[in-house]
Amino acid sequence: MKLLVLSAILSIFLSLFLLSDGQTRKNGLSLAERVQQLTEMTSKKAVLRFNGNKYRDFVKGAPRNYSVVIMFTAMAPSRQCQICRHASDEFTIVANSFRYSQTYSNKLFFAVVDFDDGSDVFLTLKINTAPVFIHFPPKGKPKVHDTMDIQRFGFSADAIAKWINERTDIQIRVFRPPNYSGTVALLMLFAMVGGFLYLRRNNLEFLYNKRLWGTGAVCFCFMMVSGQMWNHIRGPPFVHKTPNGAIAYIHGSAQGQFVLETYIVMVLNAAIVLGMILMTEAAQPKGDVRKRRIFAIIGLILVSVFFSLILSVFRSKAQGYPYSFLFK
Repeated sequence: MKLLVLSAILSIFLSLFLLSDGQTRKNGLSLAERVQQLTEMTSKKAVLRFNGNKYRDFVKGAPRNYSVVIMFTAMAPSRQCQICRHASDEFTIVANSFRYSQTYSNKLFFAVVDFDDGSDVFLTLKINTAPVFIHFPPKGKPKVHDTMDIQRFGFSADAIAKWINERTDIQIRVFRPPNYSGTVALLMLFAMVGGFLYLRRNNLEFLYNKRLWGTGAVCFCFMMVSGQMWNHIRGPPFVHKTPNGAIAYIHGSAQGQFVLETYIVMVLNAAIVLGMILMTEAAQPKGDVRKRRIFAIIGLILVSVFFSLILSVFRSKAQGYPYSFLFK
């Protein structure tokens, strides 16, 4: 009799165990299986590629004790996302920096969801633009600040690493792959200048030309004032695609800029300087009066129009600036 009761109890426990195990398998992967698979995939590639099923298994599935940073993108040429490739490169730099850093752990994973691979995920999250960076915390749903504001901060590797540190308290030191193109270009420039000076070694009077040195100094000022050094340090995108599909050439914040924006500012400053030179030449007492009058009018138009344009650009970046001239 006792043997029958013991057998019945064992049968009940075995049935409950099989039922719970089957229910776990039905609901998805266990936590240990998720972490193990993510770790194995990360060892092969720092940025994981998710589709709809993998997103539901590794990101939406519970329980989780890790964070996932996902870049939602559209890399296909037919999608015409001009900045997605550059954003992907910066995102990969951050993922590789974390993968090979001393702070690496299985508490943070990087993934990418392409629209062509996971359009259902885009619809679920109501994402209608790309690229978008979202941090999925270990518990709960992403909050407002878990979506990176790339219009304000850009999407350079340093900006992404700083945002991840704010959301996860994991500090990532960005290591960029060595780029020797600048060194090679500098060596070629020195070689060309050295060759030119060698060929003109018997006639170097042009080195004493004040106008030549003045032109070079003004061009250098144009580059520095326009923000070329900032571009070299921060690595901003060339342009930006707004959520409504338009192309933004001017950054909407005073804390950022685009590469094309620096060229626009450079041209505007050059036009203002040209207008000032023409008005200065017109003020000289020598020369044809009619020609001087034409120079004065052209110079005044250039200074007025292009100063108004550059002031308008400043107004668009410095919100609340009250002054304008000709253009708003």
